Order: sequence, then C-alpha cells, then structure tokens
Amino acid sequence: MNNWRRQELVALIYRLFLVFFFYQTARLLFWFFNSDLIKVNSISEYFSLAYYGTAFDTTAILYTNAVFILFSILPLTINTKKSYQKFLFYWYFITNGIAFSMNFGDIIYFRFSQARLTSAALEVGKNEDNLGKVFFNALLQHPFVFIWFIIILVVWVFLYKKVKIQENKPTNRIVYFVSSLVSLCVIATLTVGGIRGDFKHSTRPINLVDANKHVTNPQQANLVLNSVFSFLRTINTNNFKLVHYVSEDFIQKEIKPYKLYQNEVEQKPNVVIFIMESFAKEYSGAFNKNTDIKDFVSYTPFVDSLANESLIFTNAFANGRQSIHGMSSVLAGIPSLTDAFTSSPYSNQKIQSIVSVCNEMGYDTSFYHGAPNGSMGFQGFGNILGFKHYYGKNEYNNDDDFDGIWAIWDEPFFQYFAKNIGKKQPFMATLFSASSHDPFKIPEKYQNTIKPGPLQIHAPIRYTDYALKKFFETAKKQPWYNNTIFVITADHTNQIQYPEYLKTMNRFAIPILFFSPNPKYNLKGVDASFAQQIDIYPTLADLIGYNKKIRSWGRSLISGTNENYIIVNSDSIQEQMIIGNFIYTFNGKDVTGIYDKTDLALSKNLIHKKLTDEQKLGIEKVKGWYQDYMERVINRKLY
Repeated sequence: MNNWRRQELVALIYRLFLVFFFYQTARLLFWFFNSDLIKVNSISEYFSLAYYGTAFDTTAILYTNAVFILFSILPLTINTKKSYQKFLFYWYFITNGIAFSMNFGDIIYFRFSQARLTSAALEVGKNEDNLGKVFFNALLQHPFVFIWFIIILVVWVFLYKKVKIQENKPTNRIVYFVSSLVSLCVIATLTVGGIRGDFKHSTRPINLVDANKHVTNPQQANLVLNSVFSFLRTINTNNFKLVHYVSEDFIQKEIKPYKLYQNEVEQKPNVVIFIMESFAKEYSGAFNKNTDIKDFVSYTPFVDSLANESLIFTNAFANGRQSIHGMSSVLAGIPSLTDAFTSSPYSNQKIQSIVSVCNEMGYDTSFYHGAPNGSMGFQGFGNILGFKHYYGKNEYNNDDDFDGIWAIWDEPFFQYFAKNIGKKQPFMATLFSASSHDPFKIPEKYQNTIKPGPLQIHAPIRYTDYALKKFFETAKKQPWYNNTIFVITADHTNQIQYPEYLKTMNRFAIPILFFSPNPKYNLKGVDASFAQQIDIYPTLADLIGYNKKIRSWGRSLISGTNENYIIVNSDSIQEQMIIGNFIYTFNGKDVTGIYDKTDLALSKNLIHKKLTDEQKLGIEKVKGWYQDYMERVINRKLY
C-alpha cells in the first residue's frame, strides 16, 4: 500500500477511535446523571458493562459513519485536497453530532421513560405541536447536560484537527487503485460485521435484548446500550410475531383469555375514570402505609382522604411506560410489551374494551383531555375504542387557562369535566389529567400556597390532587353523583425520591382506587394482592353487570373468585411477569430470569438453581400468555 493511502487509513482509524472514545464518555455521563436509577456495585462492574457496551457502540457508530467511511476510502485522486477534507470534516461532525445528541437527550429523557430512546418516540412526537417549547424547557431545567455536550464537541473538534492529511498525488495509479480496492473490500467486510454486532455466523444482528446477557440487574442493560443503537435498531421493526410454545388447551386452562361475570345490577351505575398523569404510588400516603419508608411524605392529601372511603389496591402496577400505554391498558386491557401495541401496525382494529361494553349497554361514552386535540395520540386511539364524544382544548375553548406548553390547567379543566358530564345517563367518562407532566409547572396564583417538595414533580402532584378535590366538591352537587363509580389510577410513574421505588418492579408501582358514594357497590377496604391497570376493565364490566364473555388478560378485582393473576409489563428490552410466588423475565423466546415475588429489585436470579414444579409451570404460563397475546393482536382477535 502506498504512503498516500496509508495516511488516509491512519486518519480514518483515528477519527473513528474518537467516536468510540466519546461514546464511552457519553455512557459515563449517562450513568453519572442516572446513577440513582441504575445500580452499579463497583468500578470494576462499571468497566465490565462499558466493555460489553462497545459492541452496541460499534453498531451505532458504523451505522452513523458508513457514508463517511466510504467517502474516506473511495479511490479518488482528490481525497487529500483541503476542500475534500473540509467536506469530510463537516459530514463527520454533522452526522455524529446529531447521533451523539441522542445520547445526551437520553440523559434527561431516561429519568421519565425508564428506558433508552427508541423509535416509538416518533409515534409520540408526531401528535405534538409543542416539541420546540418542550425542548427548550428541558435545556433550561438541565443546563449542565447541555454544557457537557458543548464542551465535548469543542474538545472533539480540537482532537480531530490534530491529525491532518497532507495533500498528495498518486505516483503509480495502478498501485493506488488496486490497493484502494483491497482496502475497500476489507473495510466493507469489517463494517458489515461491526454493524451486525459480531463476525460469527448468526441468524440475526444483535438487538436490545442482547444487552441483558451481560448484566446482573435488568436495569443495567440501559447502561450497556446507547441511545443511537436503541433508536436505529427499532426503526421499522416489528417484534409482533406469531409463536407456538404451548397448546391451545393449555392457554384456555391456565391463561383464560376470556372472563365471564354474573353480577346482577338493578340500576346501571355511571362510571368516571381518572387516568392521572405520572401519579405514581410513591406520592400517596394511603398507598404507602406498609412500606416502612422513613420520613415518608405524602403529596396527595385529598386522595389519601378519599382512600379511607374506597377500595384501594396497594400493590398495583402499570402495564406500560408512556401515557398512551396507560390508555390502552386501563380502558382496553391491552398492555404494552417491548413494542407498544398502540404504535404497532395492529392497533387499528376492532377492540373490545370498557368503552365498547358500555356502548353496547346503552351508555353515553366520552373522553376528556385538556391538551390540543390529537395530542398523545389519545383522540385517534379513542376513536378506535369507540368513544362517542371527545373533549379537548378545542372544545374547552378558553386559552386563558392554557399552561403554555401542554394543556389546560387541571383545576379549570376538571371543573369543566364535572359540569359537562352526566347530561345523558348512564354515562362512562374518562379524564386524562395533564398538569403533572414535565416541565412540572403550577399556576402562578398557587406559587406561594402549594409547597414544593424535593422533586420537581411534587408541587404539580399537590396541585392536581387539589384539582381533584375541587372536582369532587362540584360533582357532589350533580344529580348523577350518588349512582356513580369512580376509578383513580395513574398512566405511569415518574420522578423517584425513595430507594424503595428505584427497584425494578416498583418503577411501575401505581395506585388503583375504586370509590362510590353508593354503599351498595361495597367499594371499601385495602387489598394488598397484586393488581394492574388491565384489571380495571374487567372489574368495571363486572360492576356494571355486563354478563357476557369479555376478552381480558386481567381479572375482576371484586369477583371474589380468587382468579390467578399474571402481572405484565416491559422495561422496553424484555417482558416482566409476576405469576404466583415468582417474577419472570422473558425475551420473547426464553425466560431469562426467575426471582422471588418479594425481590422487586430483581437482584437474585434463581434460574440457575433446580427449578420447582411451580417455577416450571410459571415458565409455561409466561410463554402461553405471550403466545396468546401475539396471536390475538396479529390475527385481530381483540374483540
């Protein structure tokens, strides 16, 4: 190889080395800012995770730099000219700068999503017209992340320029072109292998699930991964695939995808469902009486008081990670797995839900959300479910109450809700709150009266709790109030203060509350058994006296039949299921972990020990549930 090509290859290797170096720097900063969420026991364990992360970095870097590599080694006689090298410089930093910013954005985003960035963010973002405001607000709230990003880019440019290519012309064009073609073939082979993740003969490239091979705790997989990899690997992917692990008889016996309740109801009750933005269990005292958290502070005094007159579930979990996941779980009993159902190619199908059940029973059904119509994808999914009415910011029609970023403030919108529902009975109305959403603001008039807490979200939680109190004060005056069943739950969790809620499963811990002023529904007491969002739909179907079969992976929480539970959610990398006395993690093919049900941190994997009969059956149930979910979603059998 002539010297001219050698200096270009050395420069190329050096420039790619810089990308690897700064990806590891981004990983270190990601962990630094999120170390309370991702437990690493020692420096050596961190370096081990960072080492395994190199394979995922390689894929992301080679994806991003494939064109740059090609431009760098093409056998052109102008390669060493200053103008061409300047072109390479700008191409290199524009492409890598955009990709690198994903890792820094995830430093902030991870605290809310509890997962690395995936292409599902595009589905969420396409429904919003306020992304610019959200972005700049995030910069203002987390200036040090942005400062670190700028510092690293400046250092990166400085180091890039330390290795220069001297302008030269080939003296022997035959040798130049032959050596260039050889180099091109070798580098192309290495690039393809690097993009796949290894050079072994394999049926598939590495994906997000492979990060779990190298960790002792599932949350550490987010440290092995990088945001560019997780985003690119999930573009145009479809992990919805038919599988066959167990017999149909096993599914009917152990999974029981259809439920039938025979509750006789004289007068159909009205139903009001509150899906509270980010209203994690951690914030409510009524749901933490037995958690033994030292110096616990509640931020929901009204919900705590209402809980004393309600049926509450203190060990309940969300079935998804985003707001739209909460909507599908609560209303339709459809959880979100690694890939969310609501952003899949299968979401637009006929779905049995509490909405369709109520429609069938002659209810007037409506959905309320104070954001611009279409935000979060709620209106579109609401239409699929069959809501007869949708009320958003457009229908509210008073921008004086707009928070400036997301939606109408909760207090006035809750009042609008209280006064607008019930004009036709029986009715089922769902309200999705908004004010406890990032950027965690409260109305200016409450700045001096609502006390903040250690976390940014605490003041908005207090504000929304107050809005809920004012709603009930108004609702009590309405003629429909006494024959109404109220449900209060959260869409997902958010910021974490107490170590108890840093545990892997507790990051999905939410409140579930059923209340009615009518004593005949007997909605009182504290239930510590496991529950989840997808249980709400069958519970309400039971309460309102729907006596036909319903398609449900959840169970009625008031049936008294001691139905077996399968609690399901996903950390975006693999599925997590609580069955009986154990928690199972599942990658779509194999059960990768078995943990005692009290080990909510998933710290002690029992899978390598001799399996008990219960654990063997649990593994079959995991696979059977997953098989049934895929079959019903893909073959459009959700009705």
